[in-house]
Formats: sequence, C-alpha cells, structure tokens
Amino acid sequence: MTFHSPWMLGLLVVIPAIVAGYGWTQRRRTRRSAALAEQGLVTTAVPRRTRIRRHVPFGLFAAALTLLVVGTARPMATVKTPRREGTVILAIDVSNSMKADDVKPTRIDGAKAAARAFVDRQPPAVRIGVVAFGDGAVIVQTPTNAHADVDKAIERLTPEGGTSLGQALVTSLNAIAGKPVTIDPQALASDAGSVDVGYYGSASVVLLSDGEETSRPDPVTVAEVLSSAGVRVHTIGVGTEEGTVVQLNGFSVATALNSDLLKQVASLTDGAYHEAGDAAGLSAISKTIDLHFKVVSQHTEITGLFSAAGAVLLLAGALLSVLWFGRVV
Repeated sequence: MTFHSPWMLGLLVVIPAIVAGYGWTQRRRTRRSAALAEQGLVTTAVPRRTRIRRHVPFGLFAAALTLLVVGTARPMATVKTPRREGTVILAIDVSNSMKADDVKPTRIDGAKAAARAFVDRQPPAVRIGVVAFGDGAVIVQTPTNAHADVDKAIERLTPEGGTSLGQALVTSLNAIAGKPVTIDPQALASDAGSVDVGYYGSASVVLLSDGEETSRPDPVTVAEVLSSAGVRVHTIGVGTEEGTVVQLNGFSVATALNSDLLKQVASLTDGAYHEAGDAAGLSAISKTIDLHFKVVSQHTEITGLFSAAGAVLLLAGALLSVLWFGRVV
C-alpha cells in the first residue's frame, strides 16, 4: 500500500495521546471509586464482564479515528476489478492506390474520415489500435482506451508502396495478442483452419482498403486463421467500382475498388462489408463488438474504504455506549 499524501500520517501521533488520556481518566475514576468504597458509599465488587465492556466503545472510537486519519493520507492499493472490455484494430490501407481521387478528396482521406467516425462511436470500454499497411504492415497505435491518441495516429498516415491485405491481418492479430503471433507457412498453405494462434473472441478488425492486393500472404487464407481465433474482420471499401487513374513515379496506373475480395474476407470471419461513406454500416459494426468481462489489476485510491470503515466503527461505538451506559461518551 502507498499513500498519495503520506505527510497526513503524522496526525496518528494524536491517537496514543488520546489513549493515554483515556487511561489516565479511567485510573482517576478507579481511585475515586475506591475512596468512596472505603466510606461505604459504593460497592467495590464490579462484575468482570462490566469492566471489560466499559472499554469497548472507546476501543471502537479509537480504531475509527485511526482509520479516518489513515484515510486523510489517501491510501493507494493495487486491486483486481472486473471491467467490460473489447478490442478493435483499425487496419488502414496506406498504399499508393489510396492517392486516387475517385473518392473526394482522395481515398486515403475518405478512409481517415471513416476511421475517425468509427472511433467517435465507440464507448470508453473499447480499446482501439491502428495498423497501417502497404507492402508490409506496422502497428502505429497499440490498443488503448485513449481514443484521442487513436485519432492522432490516424491523422499521421500517408500513402506509399503496394498493398498486402494478408500482412495487414497478420499484424492486426499481433496487435490484438500483444505479441508476435507465429503462423507456420506450410500449415497455412495446407489447412489454414487448423492453425492455432489462440482465441480472442472479444476482438475485431475493421479493415479499410480499396482491396487491390499486390503482395502475399493470401488474405483469404489468413482470414480463415482469424476466423478460427474468434476474430471478426469487417471490411470497409474505399473507392469506386469504376475506378480512376493515378500517377505513380511518372506512370499512369488504373485503379478500382475490389469489393469482391473485401466481401470474401469479411464473410469468412462472420464480419460485414460496407462502403466508407455508409454511416449506418459503421454504426452497425459498432453494435457487433463483443464486450467481455475481464479482471484487471489497477492501482487505485481506496480512501472511501477507510472512511466507510471508520464511520461504521464510530456508529457501532455510539450505539453500544448508549445501549450499555445510556450515553454516547
């Protein structure tokens, strides 16, 4: 246990002084009773039970005062508490094709807007992480309840390179697990559904992309692995089926939305496909996030517990004093 205001513990020196004062008062009362007994005015025989319970209310008062003084020092303790929690990874395509302007002003801007709109709909219990992917993928924001940090990570994204949806899914799984997840390439090629990477039933991936795949691993195969791990993949299509032409390194490259691939990936994991401008679709995805109860260790202030315990002891001491002696003190 630690204390936020440890200097307040200095007030504890008052407790021994109060106890000493009480002891002096009791000894003085005993001497007076003995003197009166010598004169035959009172009886000297006091039942042992009465002698003991005479001190019980004061003992409760002293204990209550001690707890209240400790409470003023604002004690802190690590306690285990249940918390509803879910995890969502926003996997955002930052390949060169996201520079296309068939979504105004560009696809990457449309993806960012959709991602921020999704973040704004999430309650604090949902931890959100961000994965940026092109030829490869990188975790730019680990899952966090600080949604303002997520918005900042989204805003920093810039497009470059090719597209690997499969790598995006693998890296998203790493972000969910909080560690690199090893996937055997041979097992992935032979039977993706048998690859065991653990179970993460309270996690989802929201993948925002134009679906133009240029690199391995195969996203459909990796999606089967995530499905076995209990992770839903919702896909958000960014772009148009008609497509457009984008200028890359002096070359004109045609690019269009591949919604079929995105729909297939979502379907394999029991997820949903929507387009970036579909506000109702983003809201529907939010409702599918499965919040689980999780026991977490948290360093928190427990002043309330000390104050409550002190109040209970004060009340108990007062009631017993009134019941036994007809007075509070």
